[in-house]
Amino acid sequence: MKTKLLSLIFLIFPILFSAQTVKKKEINQQFQTWVSLNSTTKFTEHWGVVADIHLRTNDFFQDNNFFFLRGGISYIPNSKFSFTAGYAHMWLAPKNTEWNTFSDENRIYQQVQMSTKYGNIAMLQRIRNEQRWQEIIVDDHETGKNKFSNRVRYLISTTIPVFKNKKAPSLVVSDELLIQFGQDIVYNTFDQNRFFVGIKQSINSNLSFDFGYMNVYQQKSNGYQYDMNHTLRLFFYMNSSLASAKK
Repeated sequence: MKTKLLSLIFLIFPILFSAQTVKKKEINQQFQTWVSLNSTTKFTEHWGVVADIHLRTNDFFQDNNFFFLRGGISYIPNSKFSFTAGYAHMWLAPKNTEWNTFSDENRIYQQVQMSTKYGNIAMLQRIRNEQRWQEIIVDDHETGKNKFSNRVRYLISTTIPVFKNKKAPSLVVSDELLIQFGQDIVYNTFDQNRFFVGIKQSINSNLSFDFGYMNVYQQKSNGYQYDMNHTLRLFFYMNSSLASAKK
């Protein structure tokens, strides 16, 4: 009888202990500003290069959050589909305000993008796969070690005309889900979700921008802490064709 009782105690005690040590969910609210320039240049009818540069800051350009560069080569079989592969690099600012060392992230990516139209509503869907090597910083010093993860992203974006005048801005609503995998990913397979609502405005036939509010909800690596980033977003889009210029 005593043996069974002891066995029961040893069985229940770890369960009770683990239940008590589960940490409560914490959400860190913060305001950010995100500006970028995204370009696509076709050098033949079916081939082109893409490049974009990003700057994200905390509050209104008070503290840097990251700098980001991305480039790639695209195959464009028709007006609906494009296939792209390339390289990107991020300089991530330290979370600790007393630190100065940025964390480097090297990234290889592959993506497929589909553009469709339903009446006057334009829809864009994109699946992007990223292999990421994130530098580990300890006590404001580089360790020479990296954390690897494979991240899959799905974006759906709709552009809805609101006015009959084609020069007037359109409504844009989009959402992107990001999930990640890897040996170092234990508690946050869900990486983040990005919801955006705003306007899209054409400046000319080659240049446009969207401006609005983005909510970035991101889970931290410990699993119980989250960032809720209320983001003011301004993205510029530039499209050009060297093939047309040659003709």
